[in-house]
Amino acid sequence: MDTVPTRSLPSGDEIPVVGAGTWDVGGDAVKETVRTALDRGYTHVDTAEGYKNEAEIGEVLSEHDREDLFLTSKVLPSNLHYDNVLESLEASLDKLGVSALDLYLIHWPNPAISLRETFDALERAHEEGLIRNVGVSNFSKYQLMFARKVADVPIAVNQIELHPWYYREELLEYCREHDIVVEAAAPLARTELFDDPVLNDVAEAYEKTPAQVALKWALQKDVVVLPKSTSESHLRQNIDLFGWELDADDVARIDDIDRMDNVYMIDLDDDTYGIRS
Repeated sequence: MDTVPTRSLPSGDEIPVVGAGTWDVGGDAVKETVRTALDRGYTHVDTAEGYKNEAEIGEVLSEHDREDLFLTSKVLPSNLHYDNVLESLEASLDKLGVSALDLYLIHWPNPAISLRETFDALERAHEEGLIRNVGVSNFSKYQLMFARKVADVPIAVNQIELHPWYYREELLEYCREHDIVVEAAAPLARTELFDDPVLNDVAEAYEKTPAQVALKWALQKDVVVLPKSTSESHLRQNIDLFGWELDADDVARIDDIDRMDNVYMIDLDDDTYGIRS
């Protein structure tokens, strides 16, 4: 397996462009999934306080050299007060068995809690070396614009739902303009797009799977992808994305899929879902 390419974060750290997603996987299943992923060449693991699987993932990470891994976790939106952020972070570090995270994200914006207060806590954790990079997750363009105004530490990443059925071009362009790496959570729309005729047609032409085509489409837009799978064969396929390219016409065909179907409950491009200063 070739080494997974990386993208540079504002700090100078390198983030692998494919990571192992772990949402909705727990217990022995998540241990087996992460162990298999790491054995198959993944070095980027994405988890969260709310996934309730950090302790199990920590068991697997203890079998590997920490310096070889890029590790992300996220703080719940209910824990965004200053002290709660720091408490949540300490709990995540303890469960994962590490002294610092490569990336720590606000999992969802919470309009009931001051975003400035949250970023003050993240800045302190960053200064103390507990987190190397700070980011957000599920922020719309409007929310991200506001976050950039109140944050004294660079926002390195915005992890969002993005896939061929939910192509958020304006938000993607805004992040590019401001040196914010976009990570695609649910880059396969939780498998819902596997029957899409355009993806299947392109996949047949390249002798790839629809999943590989959807992931490659995102990678060619400089998006970091976080597919989740508990299947060894799918884990292998989801990282077999290098040494081949989609041509411009096929990228355009996928861009033009006439759907805007998000699989998350909240449409974060609806700016009425606001934030507090």
